[in-house]
Amino acid sequence: MTRTEGRHQVALVLLCAAVFLDSMDLSLMGVALPAIGRDLSLPDSTLQWLMSGYAVAYGGFLLLGGRVADLFGRRRVFVVSLAVFAAASLAGGLLSDGWPLVVTRVVKGVAAAHTAPAALSLITTTFAEGPRRNRALGVYSLAGATGYTAGLIASGLLTEVSWRLVFFLPVPVALLVLAAAPKVLPRGLRPPGARQGFDAAGAVAVTGGVLLLVFALTVKNWPAGVMAALLLGASVAIERRRPAPLVPLEVFRSGTVGAANLAALAWACATIGWQFAAVLYLEHVLDYGPLATGLGIVPMGLAIVITANLAGRLISRWGLGRVAATGMLVQGAGILLFLRAGTTSGTTVDYVTTLLPALVVHGIGNGLSFPSLNIAAVAGLPDERQGLASGLVTSAVQIGAGIGVAVLAAVMPLGDSPLAGYRIAFLTAGGFSLLGALIAAIGLRLGRPAPAAA
Repeated sequence: MTRTEGRHQVALVLLCAAVFLDSMDLSLMGVALPAIGRDLSLPDSTLQWLMSGYAVAYGGFLLLGGRVADLFGRRRVFVVSLAVFAAASLAGGLLSDGWPLVVTRVVKGVAAAHTAPAALSLITTTFAEGPRRNRALGVYSLAGATGYTAGLIASGLLTEVSWRLVFFLPVPVALLVLAAAPKVLPRGLRPPGARQGFDAAGAVAVTGGVLLLVFALTVKNWPAGVMAALLLGASVAIERRRPAPLVPLEVFRSGTVGAANLAALAWACATIGWQFAAVLYLEHVLDYGPLATGLGIVPMGLAIVITANLAGRLISRWGLGRVAATGMLVQGAGILLFLRAGTTSGTTVDYVTTLLPALVVHGIGNGLSFPSLNIAAVAGLPDERQGLASGLVTSAVQIGAGIGVAVLAAVMPLGDSPLAGYRIAFLTAGGFSLLGALIAAIGLRLGRPAPAAA
């Protein structure tokens, strides 16, 4: 390994550590919320915003974050946003009032919305298209998936000691990355005239529209959804007239970008929606405690780790379309296997024979599909648009997560018993996964990554 290659590998570790933190923060709050509510005497409405505030800000600012990274320097945006993320985490652990805590979560969401696309675009501009980038994006996807799983496990362990540790946990990791980043990450060049080309009107319309959309999905506020549709429609009209738009519409003319984003949205509807329902099922129907629930899904995380490491090689051999579609089908099969579970699967034997196969199959599908969709979403685009493309696909995942959770929460009461309601939810999540497989199979059928020379 040459010195340059070694530097690139260290840079990849740092960037993956940051996205690991972003993903982990999505799940860290879940188990800690009851303890926070008891300790600070907070109502459920405030507790909900400890989750929703992060999700709304993260999903709403992603497109702006991706464009800012392109225009003002990816390393600079990465370092500044990660520093803000660490400071907000530290402040959250020290506060003892409800709404100031919510503010720290919103600030962290905004920071993560800048960190994630900057990190992904640093990877795509550091590693040339082809097997090396495929492997790097596979590791990146793996970091995001394992971060979410690790958050569920760590939340259960840390809350047993003190919920404040949930806020403090990301701080030392972020500080280590910040210390090494200036020495390892490539500086990159800011495109000439970047500041003059910033589209303020488009930024307000797109960011406001996505913010309202994620808000509407998160708290089921449908008037906000109507406003979101109006703002997003206005943003399209604005972008068509701007010489330097925030979201150049021609990026969707790339062979795989549009299909990859639609498939990523369906992917998130399926897997994040299913995880929401599955965790409730384990805790409410099978009487799993928070720690048992977190440990129970560890095999899924391991399956994702192993499969994501192989995804790059499979994509190089079979192409993006086949791997992504196969992954979505396998993921859907894992979701549908949960239909075999009943109300008495709390024993070790039943876990091994019923739940474990479903979790492992789902993890294998996850590890195949998510790296494929990330690669397809940025393939063939020039370096100056990698941040935007990264923000688009991450935003699609966040919006899909909101849709999936909202839809599955709406269909669960339709069953004539709690178990029947969960089975309807699992069927719905499986349907989302099959839809994603169809989109990937059709839209990415030409889906080998473009050669580096392109």
